[in-house]
Amino acid sequence: MKRSLLGAALFSVLGLPALADFARAQSAMPAAPSSGATPAVKGASSNQKSQPALVPAAAAMPLAPQVKGARPRVNTKVLAPAATSLAPGLEDLAAPPSLGLPVKPSQVRIQELRPISMRQAENLAEVNNPNLKAVASQVEQAQSNLRARIALWYPSLSLGSNALPSYLGGESSTANRNNVRNPNPNFNRTTASIWQMDATLRASWQLIDPSRTPTIAAARDEFEKAKNQYLIALRELRLQVAQTYLDLQQADDGVRIGQESVRASLVSLRDAKARFQAGVATKLEVLQAETQLARDQQVLTGFLSSQSITRRVLAAQLDLPQTITPTASDPSLVLGVWSPSLQESIVAAYAFREELDQALLDISIANSNANAQLAQSQPFLSIVNSLSAGRSNGYTSQSQSLNQDLSGQYSWSVNNSIGLTFDWRLFDGGAARARYRQEKQRAQENVFRFADRRDSIRRDVEESFYELEKNNRNITTTAQEVLSARESLRLARLRFQAGVTTQREVVDTQRDLTQAEVRYSSAISDYNKRLVELQRRTGLDQIASCSLPTLPANKPVGSSAIPVEPSPLIPGCQAGR
Repeated sequence: MKRSLLGAALFSVLGLPALADFARAQSAMPAAPSSGATPAVKGASSNQKSQPALVPAAAAMPLAPQVKGARPRVNTKVLAPAATSLAPGLEDLAAPPSLGLPVKPSQVRIQELRPISMRQAENLAEVNNPNLKAVASQVEQAQSNLRARIALWYPSLSLGSNALPSYLGGESSTANRNNVRNPNPNFNRTTASIWQMDATLRASWQLIDPSRTPTIAAARDEFEKAKNQYLIALRELRLQVAQTYLDLQQADDGVRIGQESVRASLVSLRDAKARFQAGVATKLEVLQAETQLARDQQVLTGFLSSQSITRRVLAAQLDLPQTITPTASDPSLVLGVWSPSLQESIVAAYAFREELDQALLDISIANSNANAQLAQSQPFLSIVNSLSAGRSNGYTSQSQSLNQDLSGQYSWSVNNSIGLTFDWRLFDGGAARARYRQEKQRAQENVFRFADRRDSIRRDVEESFYELEKNNRNITTTAQEVLSARESLRLARLRFQAGVTTQREVVDTQRDLTQAEVRYSSAISDYNKRLVELQRRTGLDQIASCSLPTLPANKPVGSSAIPVEPSPLIPGCQAGR
């Protein structure tokens, strides 16, 4: 209990009220007895009694229904709600019509590169993303379905008519010859011409319906599942947008590294040509410099392609207008430091992840469906009242003579009946019982799936946590590698200019610097991705921000002054000639 109270205090200090309540509830919960505990034996020594009993870890853990409830409800406070309107300055980036379809090249031609920050990208995604809108529509559908199920408690009223109006008209004649010698037969003539109108008002109310309560309970759980699914989709959307934005930052860094590499290769080629013209270098060194320049141009081309693709991926996630492409305005920097420990992160994931609530709701839905199936073999009782009214106007007459006049008739009627209807399926071949067992087995299946999700949640948190530590170390090592490679390239150029070394050493050192800068940029991007993954997988936002780096007021002078000329795109069939 002391450890639980200490954990509650720790979670309160860290700003985790939900986890603090969870720890207090755990401390107030009576200790679960061990299934394998041995009862005390009379005459045992006091030393044996004072020894603590060894309780298995599985028995010490509370069950999920005791912590979350058998039918957990959505807690929207654990997640910041999605934005409903675009931030100032982003009004022109509203999503195009959902059914809009471009038909002209001018409608998809990129006309603007819009720099946006990560926070702005998240705002655009929450307002524009069509998948999130579709999930929100599913929540409304589940709510409508629940309202339809609740209507089973109310009586139903229907109005119908079989004649609105109807007309009956006809004529028939028959001739009877009583005597063959009689030339004048007797005629029987029947004529009908009637307009009819009737209506029936029927009211019924299920007094006893064993399937009504479990059906409403299942619909309510489906509604909770839909709300949980919306929160899951919102978390996933924020994670995907953040990861795509980090990929774009990495692609921008790659373009910068590729441009610096091309500039460095241009400097090396210029020095090699100058030394060759002066007669102190060979043609081989010029060819080596040209080869390295071609390699760096190829690297730059790859980064430019990755940058363009990532921009359009981000544009699709944000559902931007067809003529606008987003660019990253935030530099690629370390976002911060993950404050909670691994154990706190795992417990937080168990407390805040909606996937576990979904599994519990699946169990509850299966049990409700089982009760509804079993109710099919139980008695149903209803009260029914039927009020009918009719009116007819016309005549039906019979005459013995063709010249007899027909008289009109008028009638109306009102009938009301009330009674109870009873229905009890006494035997159905065991179908209801079999479907009941099937739903109970599905509930047991969801129990196992809860355990699988619990284990996968812990595995994901541990994977992100350990990957975060690895990338943290990689940032340190790759940063040192970049500094060493830069100094090595500077010394190699001085040695080459002094005639002490060859162009091969400069080329190799320059390639090492390029690869080191790429690894450093990748380490920062991977570190930030693991941070946002931990946010998604734990529900916590405990990231301590980093202090801003101190930069000089003046831009350092180096090879960046050398322009990188764009090369023309040669068709593939002619590129190798």
